[in-house]
Amino acid sequence: MGIGKSGFGIGIGSLAVPLLALAVSVPQAAAIMMPVLLLIDLLGLAAFRKNIDIKLLKFLIPFGLLGTLLGALLFKSLDTQLVAGMVGGLTLLFLAQRLVFPPRADSPPPARWVGRILTTVSGFTSFIAHAGGPPVSVYVIPLRLSPLNFAATMAYFFFAINLSKWLPFAYLGLLDGRNMATSLVLLPLVPVGVFVGFNLAKRISPLLFNRLIYWGMGLTGSKLLWDAWR
Repeated sequence: MGIGKSGFGIGIGSLAVPLLALAVSVPQAAAIMMPVLLLIDLLGLAAFRKNIDIKLLKFLIPFGLLGTLLGALLFKSLDTQLVAGMVGGLTLLFLAQRLVFPPRADSPPPARWVGRILTTVSGFTSFIAHAGGPPVSVYVIPLRLSPLNFAATMAYFFFAINLSKWLPFAYLGLLDGRNMATSLVLLPLVPVGVFVGFNLAKRISPLLFNRLIYWGMGLTGSKLLWDAWR
């Protein structure tokens, strides 16, 4: 999660909750990751403060927060595995479209209405299963940001989204002592992941960066879809 969130914005980091859900329920896995995400976000803010795309953030954050509100209202009535499966399916569809019909250099950016929908979906799936990376990335990747700008903007976006989830998670009774104790065991590994991810983002070429993102999205989508089917 540290490498994915600080270095690549999406991809391998989205595997954290599905992997944790092999041992505990999805809601419990999401709760355990809350303090981990907070520390990752704080370290990412410090590392990427000079590389964010302010204009893009102003567009993304309101719709992401709308999605978290919807997730909080519908959390108890939704099957989290089904939501994770939907995210996985949409991720693989996007990946297939990008590979079969690769974008050209003169391709126009996605329409703003597409960004509004996908960013709202991102906030929603982030609240349900911390799987908000793939939907928002479907909109942001075609904008062709540099690796550092992409990672920085996603870091600040998810800081706002994750911060908004604390009160609803507490209200839903997910932030109990057992989950928080598990989080404390995981926290020491966060700085290691953030350091590795940040240095990779600074040094990696855009072509290789996009390939790694696609690999990460493929793994994430497959894992989420497999969990839902199983």
